[in-house]
Amino acid sequence: MSTDKITFLLNWGATPYHAPIYLAQSKGFYAEQGIKVAILEPNDPSDVTEIIGSGKVDMGCKAMIHTLAGKARGFPIESVGTLMDEPFTGLVYMEGSGITTDFRSIKGKTIGYVGEFGKIQLDELTAHFGMQPSDYKAVRVGMNVSESIKRGDIDAGIGLENVQMVELEEWCKATNRPTTDVKMLRIDELAELGCCCFCSILYIANAGFIEANPEKVRKFMAAIKKATDYLFEKPEEAWKEYKVYKKVMDTPVNEKIFERSFVYMSPDCANVPRDWNKVTNYCKRLGIVSNDFEPNFTNSFLSWKLDAQPEDGMAKQQAIAEYQKQVSQKGGILDGLKPQLPTVAAA
Repeated sequence: MSTDKITFLLNWGATPYHAPIYLAQSKGFYAEQGIKVAILEPNDPSDVTEIIGSGKVDMGCKAMIHTLAGKARGFPIESVGTLMDEPFTGLVYMEGSGITTDFRSIKGKTIGYVGEFGKIQLDELTAHFGMQPSDYKAVRVGMNVSESIKRGDIDAGIGLENVQMVELEEWCKATNRPTTDVKMLRIDELAELGCCCFCSILYIANAGFIEANPEKVRKFMAAIKKATDYLFEKPEEAWKEYKVYKKVMDTPVNEKIFERSFVYMSPDCANVPRDWNKVTNYCKRLGIVSNDFEPNFTNSFLSWKLDAQPEDGMAKQQAIAEYQKQVSQKGGILDGLKPQLPTVAAA
C-alpha cells in the first residue's frame, strides 16, 4: 500500500536535541516540501536500527556506532545526514563514588550502560588499562543512567555530557550539592580516538526506502535544513515554539539540556567523512564490524554547500569543552552566550 507519509522513528523519547525534527513539523516545512512525516518514539531504543532496517519504518535517527553495527548485522540502513555532531560521551559519576580520573578506579564498582555496545566499549577499555571485564560489575540500565546513579544502584554509567550530566547537575542543585560533583571520564579520551563522534546522532533511512523514494528523502532533508537554520538564527524563538508544540519539553531540566545540546547541533546536517573513518576503525577495533567494512553514509541528498571540516577536530572539541563550562555555570544560548568555535577556510 502506497502512502504519502514518511514514518520517522526517534532514537529514544523526545529530547531537546530533537528540536529540528519537530520544528520542521510545527513550522510547516515538511508541508512546504509536499511531504507528511509521522514522528514516532520507540518503546525500546535498542530496537530502532532493526525496525528501520526491516522496513517497518522508513527513516529515523540513531547514533553512529549503532548505524555501523546495524549494517554489519545485515540491516540495510544508511545515514543521510547528521542531527547532533560529536556530543561528549563517557562514564558519568559523582564525587565521592570512589571513582577518579584514573579509569582503573572502576575496579570493584558497579557500572551502568545503555545497550550492548556500551558493555563492549567498557570491556575493551579494561583490556586497554590492563584489567579484566570481571574487575567491575556491569548492569544494563537502559535510558535510566541518571536515576540509577541517584538511587545508588550504580557507581557510574555511560551517558552524554548534554543530557545525563545535566540531569545530575540539576539534582545536585535540588539537594544542595555543588554541580561540580558531577564528573565524566570521556570514552574518546580513554580510548585515544581523537573524536567523540561515535555517539553523533544521525538521520538514517532504510536502504529500500531510499532507492524507491529518493525525492522524499531529499525533501525531508531540505525541510530539516530549514528547521536547523531557524534554530541557529532564532534559538530563543525556536525553543519557545518547540515547548509549545511538544509540551513535555517545558521543564527547567529540558531547558538546560537544550542549552548544552546547542553547541553540538550540526549546522549543515552533513555526514563528516573524517568522523566516519575514525568510528569505522574504532568499530573494527571493538570487533563490531569486519576489517573490510565500508561505512554506510551519503551526503547526496543535501542540496546546499557543506561546511568545511578540519582534518583534526581537536581544536573544536577544546573550544566546546570551555564553552560548556560557561554554560553550566552562567547559562548558554538562551542567555545570549553564543559558541565561539574555530572556523575552517573553504577549500
